[in-house]
Amino acid sequence: MQSIDRAMSVVKILSSNSTESWLSITELSKKCELPVSSMHRLLKSMIKHEMIQQDERTKLYGLGTVWLEYGLQVYDTMDYVSKIRPELERLVHEVEESVYLSKPIGTEALIIERIDSEKSSIRVYDQLGIRIPMHIGAANRVMLANMPEKQADTIIEEVLPEQERPKLREILSETKKLGYGVSHSERTEGTSSVAVPVLSHSGKAEGAVSISFVNFNLTDSRLEFLIEKVVETGKRISAKLGYLG
Repeated sequence: MQSIDRAMSVVKILSSNSTESWLSITELSKKCELPVSSMHRLLKSMIKHEMIQQDERTKLYGLGTVWLEYGLQVYDTMDYVSKIRPELERLVHEVEESVYLSKPIGTEALIIERIDSEKSSIRVYDQLGIRIPMHIGAANRVMLANMPEKQADTIIEEVLPEQERPKLREILSETKKLGYGVSHSERTEGTSSVAVPVLSHSGKAEGAVSISFVNFNLTDSRLEFLIEKVVETGKRISAKLGYLG
């Protein structure tokens, strides 16, 4: 039982809103009040079971993807769905475009939900479960913009060469100020997306809601309408998750 208690202590620390998502073995040892040698053995076992993962470059430890896999297995039974899916369906009905829900995983984001509009003659289709680098697309950037600065910097340094980082940081600063993100023809030519973060009670970016659409004959008024609706949706979902900001 002691090993289980210690393992769950590591998991709680890595998932805590009061800490960064990735920590060194020294930091974990200090927070768990365990010798480094004991922590090393524990982490090795946890990695084997995919409970945690280690970044090969930074040697820092973060939560493993097994937690997301388990979460998806009980997806339909979670209160999370009862709070979020109705809002996504409402958004689809209002904008008549494809709507997505994404979640950050390390230096990438995972698409965990997609609802298509039956009224849209041309659909933008991204497969569920696809991973997208965190610096690409409106949905990923709104999540990155609302992460703790240290965590965001670690990701930026991982995914971009040094000369490209200042521009992305400027974009993220503006994105956070606006409260939403917009992208045009980044992954697929002729498509655009608008997105907002999904925030927890502590203001942490738990995910992002986005609308994807073809931008042929896109007007300013149509873009403003889509931004307005996705912002409204993001605020309602975040409020349901306890965010009071």
